[in-house]
Amino acid sequence: MMFYSRYTKLGAEFAVPANPEAFEQAKLLLLNKGLNTDIGPTWDNDEALGYLSGQQIIGNTESVSLAYSGHQFGHFNPLLGDGRAHLLASFKGLDGNDYDIQLKGSGATTFSRGGDGLCALGPAVREFIMSQAMYGLGVPTTHCLAVLSTGKSVYRQGYLPGALVARIARSHIRVGSFQLLALRQDTEAMHELMELAISDAFTEITVQGEDRIFAFFNSVCQAQCALMLKWLQVGFVHGVMNTDNTLVNGETIDYGPCAMMESFSFSRVYSSIDTQGRYAFGQQPNIASWNCARLAESLLLLCDDEEHAINRFSEILAEFSESFNQGYRALWQKKLGLLGWHDEDQSLINELLELMTKHQLDYTNTFASLTAYKLGALQEQYPIPCELDGWLRIWLERTAKYSSEAMLETMQVVNPAIIPRNELVEEVIREYYQVGTSHQLNEWLEALNKPYEYRSYPPKWLTPQSNTTHYQTFCGT
Repeated sequence: MMFYSRYTKLGAEFAVPANPEAFEQAKLLLLNKGLNTDIGPTWDNDEALGYLSGQQIIGNTESVSLAYSGHQFGHFNPLLGDGRAHLLASFKGLDGNDYDIQLKGSGATTFSRGGDGLCALGPAVREFIMSQAMYGLGVPTTHCLAVLSTGKSVYRQGYLPGALVARIARSHIRVGSFQLLALRQDTEAMHELMELAISDAFTEITVQGEDRIFAFFNSVCQAQCALMLKWLQVGFVHGVMNTDNTLVNGETIDYGPCAMMESFSFSRVYSSIDTQGRYAFGQQPNIASWNCARLAESLLLLCDDEEHAINRFSEILAEFSESFNQGYRALWQKKLGLLGWHDEDQSLINELLELMTKHQLDYTNTFASLTAYKLGALQEQYPIPCELDGWLRIWLERTAKYSSEAMLETMQVVNPAIIPRNELVEEVIREYYQVGTSHQLNEWLEALNKPYEYRSYPPKWLTPQSNTTHYQTFCGT
C-alpha cells in the first residue's frame, strides 16, 4: 500500500511540518479490524502500534499539522489549526478512495496555544464507539481506526490515563481551511485546495472557470444538507458545529461533546459549553447553512465579478433551503410510513412531535414502537407510549389503505432499533478507566453495526437514562 503526503503542496504555512510525540509505553487498546481489513491500511497489531504510537515513520511521508481558521460559536478566530493532532500520511484505500491517517492526542503543535496536545482515555473511547455507530446508522462519517493508551497521565480536573485516537478520513478539508486561505488572500492555494476537495468527493464536477467554483459550492451545500437530514433521522446532536469542525465533503468529524437525543426536543443540547443552544438538535440545519455561507464568503477570493458571484452564491444557498425542506418532509413521511402525501399529514406530524416534546418521549423508541407495531412483533420490547393513544388512532386511520409490508419497507430503513445510548457509552468509558477494557463493548458494537435489524436486545441497550435532560458531554481537550 502506497502512502504519500497530500497537503504539503499547499505550503508549509498550511501544512506545518510536525512530528508526533513518541510514546514508548503505548499499548493498542482498540482496533477497528473491519475498517483495517476493508479499507486499509491493513496493518497487523504490531505495525499499528509502531506507526500510531509515533515510534515508526510511515514510508517517506512527512507528518504535518494543518492550519485553519474558524467561527467558534459565531466568533471568528483567524488562526486555529491542529492543536493536538498530527496528520501522518494519506493512502489509496482498498476501495479506490484516498484517505488520511491522523492522530489525535499525539502531543503539542504550533497551534496548541499553551495546551499539552494530549488526550484522555475517555474521549478516545467515545470516538471509537460513536464513529462506528454512526457508520452503522448510515451517517457519513470519519472513522476511528484505533485507540492506544500512551502510558502517560494527562491533567483534566485531575489526572487521567492518556490515549491516542487514530482517525481515518476521506479528507481533512474544512470550511475553516478555506477561511484561512481567504484571510491570507492566497488565490493559488485556494484553487489547489478546491481541486483537492473536488477530486476527493465531487468528481462529477466537470465544468471549468467560475462555473466550477459555483458547482463546487453547490455540491458542498447539498452534502451538508444530506448530512443534516441524516443527523435528524437518527437523533444525533453534534454539540460543536464550528466552521473548523465542518468538512466540506459532508462527513461527520469531531466526536467531542456529542450525544444521541433520547427524550425528544428540538431544543435539546448536551454540550456543556453550548449555554445558548446555538447547536441544539433542531438548530443544526440552520447552522449548516450558516457555515456554508461562510464558505461562500471565502470563495469570493476566486471570483472576478463579486456582485455576480454573491448573487450566484445566494441562489445556491436558497437551493440548500429548498432541498432541506423537501428532504425534511420526506424524512417524517418515511418515519411514519406515509406512502403518499396529504395536506393534513403535516398536522399529523406536528401533533406527534408536540406530544413527544410534552411527555419527553424517547425519540428512537417511539418510532421503533410504530415500526414494531407494523412488524407485528417485538411490541413488548417497543411498547407504544400510552400518551400517543389518541394520535395513534388517527395514524392508523390515515394508513389503513397501505399494506404493512409496504410501510415496513419504508419505515425500517429510517427508524433504527438500537442506537449508542449515552449512559452505555459512559459505562464503557468508566470500564476502560477502571480496568483498561470493557466486557460488553464487542457484543454491543456488533449490534450497533446493524442498527436497523429488529430483533430481541438486552433491555439496557434500549433504555434511556433516567435523567436525560441533565446529561452533559464535554470537549475532549
